[in-house]
Amino acid sequence: MSGNIGMIVLIGVIALLVVGFFILVPVGLWISALAANVKVGIFDLIGMKLRRVRPSHIVMPHIKSTKAGILLQVNQLEAHYLAGGNVDRVVDALIAAERAGIELTFEKAAAIDLAGRDVLEAVKMSVNPKVIETPNVSAVAKDGIELLVKARITVRTNLERLVGGAGEATILARVGEGIVTTVGSSRSHKEVLENPDGISKVVLGKGLDSGTAYEILSIDIADVDVGRNIGAELQTVQAEADKNIAQAKAEERRAMAVAKEQEMKAYVVEAEAEVPKALATALREGRLGVMDYYDMQNLKADTEMRASISDKGQLPSLNEGKKSY
Repeated sequence: MSGNIGMIVLIGVIALLVVGFFILVPVGLWISALAANVKVGIFDLIGMKLRRVRPSHIVMPHIKSTKAGILLQVNQLEAHYLAGGNVDRVVDALIAAERAGIELTFEKAAAIDLAGRDVLEAVKMSVNPKVIETPNVSAVAKDGIELLVKARITVRTNLERLVGGAGEATILARVGEGIVTTVGSSRSHKEVLENPDGISKVVLGKGLDSGTAYEILSIDIADVDVGRNIGAELQTVQAEADKNIAQAKAEERRAMAVAKEQEMKAYVVEAEAEVPKALATALREGRLGVMDYYDMQNLKADTEMRASISDKGQLPSLNEGKKSY
């Protein structure tokens, strides 16, 4: 009886070991690697499990690279996986580069992938260049006419400068700057319209791809439209500004004239205030008689009456203006 129990326990232990083995070791991957003549041992697969590395993400790309004739080490692939890289994408990029005759090492491809770039897309773009279209670039020729220029830029990836190189936005900005400079140096907008390829030749010769992750193959002018007459608009704005300045200066002169007039009126009022004093002094000193004074008062009243009548438009009566003595 005890022998039977021991046998059952032994069978149970063996079954647990077998189940644990199949859980711990991906036998299917090991058989696939063995059939593809890829040297991946069982203990290598167990080590991947213990290091929390998905064996399928290492073994399948390794099989793929071996079949493509690219010799890689399991440790290389596992290290790149642990660093957060996409092993399958890197291997695909290496195969594409090898087929296209592009020199690309695993270390370079891994560095590009870890830098956040799509290494496979970069290799494809090296084989099949990409066309980038700029938005309408506004440029003004020397005659003041605005031109709206749209260009198509053909670029391919420069794998040597992909890590740390500037992107598409820099290419677009530099090309736009070159278009503005070239059109701005033209004497007339008609010259640009007659020979638009002159823009692409000048811009292409400036080496705008320096320090970028791309190599510019060609710059083609897709469209040139005539925009506003910027020169005329600027002249209009300047004329308006000159008019406002002239009006301000005229208003300043008018204000000065009004102030001068008020000042002179003040002098007159001040002088008139001295007249009664002078009359009193003349009467006291006997230089002016009483009758002379009354005659002067009658003359003054007469003058005021005539001024009043002329303001109201009325005719004087026969008795108006007479004074009794």
